[in-house]
Amino acid sequence: MIEQHPFNRLPCGSRFLDLSRPQVMGILNVTPDSFSDGGRFTARDAALRHAGQMVAAGAGLIDIGGESTRPGALVVPVQEELDRVIPVVEAIAAELDVIISLDTSTPEVMLEGAAKGAGLINDVRSLTREGALQAAAKSGLAVCLMHMRGEPTTMQQNPQYPDILAEVHDFLLERMARCEEVGIGADKLILDPGFGFAKTLEHNLSLFKRMPALLELGRPLLVGVSRKSMIGKVLGHEVDERLYGSLGLAALALTKGAHILRVHDVAETVDVVRMITAVEAADQA
Repeated sequence: MIEQHPFNRLPCGSRFLDLSRPQVMGILNVTPDSFSDGGRFTARDAALRHAGQMVAAGAGLIDIGGESTRPGALVVPVQEELDRVIPVVEAIAAELDVIISLDTSTPEVMLEGAAKGAGLINDVRSLTREGALQAAAKSGLAVCLMHMRGEPTTMQQNPQYPDILAEVHDFLLERMARCEEVGIGADKLILDPGFGFAKTLEHNLSLFKRMPALLELGRPLLVGVSRKSMIGKVLGHEVDERLYGSLGLAALALTKGAHILRVHDVAETVDVVRMITAVEAADQA
């Protein structure tokens, strides 16, 4: 495996995420239109049940999203996103021992979610919405910055880059600098290359292959490729047939230095992580 930077733990609100070992983040979409599981967990009790199952399977984080960011997705009104997300955050914070991640770009959701027990802001727009930088700083939460150009409605319309790795590296470096300007320390940041966001299949494959270079930015890497179209395009499978492709990329991501895997299939991914970790630790016995 790639030798990783010695990150021990990430401050996430009142909790700390142990980064001395790989972590699995379970996806909980409380949306009617997400590409893989839209509509399945919009009810509070169903969402709480699914979160509990993912925690029992080994998830160290639950990522709650109330606005779909699939290609072509439309922006959700602020109050609607709050109504979808906050009751679920409250329920999980009260019932489960897990770090809650807010999959949001909306300042109001960041602040209200932090007040209700969330520990991480996972923003596909890297805090570029008006007021998001200030809200994230005020929340005191950890932040995941992700590379994307444009908006989900238009991001897949002929994206072009002279060098995809250089583009992602420089974008994330600039967003880290903006975070520092508002008082969000580097110790609270995670970086996500943004697979599937404003990228062609060729961009995604090249970026994945060269991903270890992003460790030079000095922050933990989060990788989210679960069930994504890059798997479907390579294997010719529909969304519900992409488990094995997802697990293959999860394993490969760990060998390339990923610290957090954002996935739909938690139990299966946890098995992958445990096996790789056991092998890599064997020469220390």
